[in-house]
Amino acid sequence: MEAVEFRAKIINGAIRVPRKYTDKVGSAVKVIIFSERKPRHSDIIDDLLKNPVKINSFKPFLRDEIYESL
Repeated sequence: MEAVEFRAKIINGAIRVPRKYTDKVGSAVKVIIFSERKPRHSDIIDDLLKNPVKINSFKPFLRDEIYESL
């Protein structure tokens, strides 16, 4: 297997292989895509920091309570 690397745009669902590589790669290829666009999904922690869950009975621990069992 031979590897080649190039940048391309996806147009109508197709990636055009540059002419200089067509003889090297033939007609059957394995494609791995590395997107240059940042993913739109966010981490659940980011979501919770932006929109914290409010619980009326919540009372954070005091520092002494956190370390009392150590």
